[in-house]
Amino acid sequence: MNKELTIVGAGLAGSEAALQLAKRGWNVRLIEMRPLRQTPAHQTGRAAELVCSNSLKSTRLDTGSGMLKAELKLLGCELLAIAEKARVPAAHALAVDRTLFSQYVEEQLASHTNITRITQEVTDLPAGNCLIAAGPLASDALIASLRKLIGEEHLYFFDAIAPIVDTQSLDLDKVFAKARYDKGDADYLNCPFDKEQYEAFVDALLEGEQFEAHEFENEFFAGIDFSYYENCTPIEELARRGRDTLRHGVMRPMGLEDPHTGKKPYAVLQLRAENKDFTAYNIVGAQTMLRQAEQKRIFRLIPGLENASFLRYGSIHRNAYLDAPKVLNPDLSLKNRSDVWIAGQLAGWEGYVESIAGGLFAALIIDKSLPALPEESMTGQLLRRLTRNTDRRFQPINANFGLLPALKNAPRDKRLKRQMLADRGVAALEAVVGDSLLLS
Repeated sequence: MNKELTIVGAGLAGSEAALQLAKRGWNVRLIEMRPLRQTPAHQTGRAAELVCSNSLKSTRLDTGSGMLKAELKLLGCELLAIAEKARVPAAHALAVDRTLFSQYVEEQLASHTNITRITQEVTDLPAGNCLIAAGPLASDALIASLRKLIGEEHLYFFDAIAPIVDTQSLDLDKVFAKARYDKGDADYLNCPFDKEQYEAFVDALLEGEQFEAHEFENEFFAGIDFSYYENCTPIEELARRGRDTLRHGVMRPMGLEDPHTGKKPYAVLQLRAENKDFTAYNIVGAQTMLRQAEQKRIFRLIPGLENASFLRYGSIHRNAYLDAPKVLNPDLSLKNRSDVWIAGQLAGWEGYVESIAGGLFAALIIDKSLPALPEESMTGQLLRRLTRNTDRRFQPINANFGLLPALKNAPRDKRLKRQMLADRGVAALEAVVGDSLLLS
């Protein structure tokens, strides 16, 4: 194969793929439409801009995301190394300073003379070898071009993001820094609710005026059956599932006794630092489709946020992904055009780290340097599940232990079981890293 490739999209998957291929001697044309044309969620034209959260989830090996990170490091992942440089405190989570992270990625891309950056909206699939990594916010024109090639095998869903507030506007006499059960550093700020405050907050969420799905449709997407990406379900939608849903979920108070009272609050919302200077905090789990005036009113009911200044309001946008098992070959190329590969969230992976993994997989597959990923590994299962046909409706997949083959004589202790699954998978991958076999 001629070592020339066009990559459409300089997000997480596209940037990872470009860096992997460039260091292997490929000449890469990396095309990104931002800032020429922005998406509903992005704010800059920088590569690998994070939009929904600044967290790349847990680093603990007994979590799906932690196991995936460990395996990606074995495979030489570029963006995880960059993320470590931009890391901000978040207990066992890999959270980053968004601005620094994208700046560092830009610097790495610019350091490769065989990566050519192009600012342009791609409206038709390019000729020749091409990797589409345009993400779930790919332009309507590009989606239309893909749709024309592969037919109607698309599924769509809405995604929501959480507000960000100015640190100086927080009431530090009410919020408190604490790690759950005092394990690790106190990297999160906690907003404690009593029962009356919690009930008032839930009532406000249920009554708040929100955007309607049809306001985000256009004639191209009219009539599509939309559903939410479960991990970013709006907080008001969670509240509709039951009055205690939030305090047993994202607002659970377990292990977060209030040092001001010495008692466990009825519920807690946590705030996570957005940058290394701690000038902004994300309201964890508060992704929303409430209108902006309602966000200001309702989120100021959170103890400690009565005078919150919003640096970014939450928002909702349309995300798209392909029905991967129907349209992709095992090597992530399109069944209708084998010189076009799909990577990242558009291919059907959900999550930041999974998107990075998708770019890494695609690059190594195209370069024919991907080892045969063991079935015990998280990377192996993520890649296989994407192209495995089943009778069930395809939904985006993320790293979770349910993907892995069962252990023999598995212990009852869930954490120990997950640790054993992770140890087994990482060891199996270590045994094959360095092979140059294309995954069959």
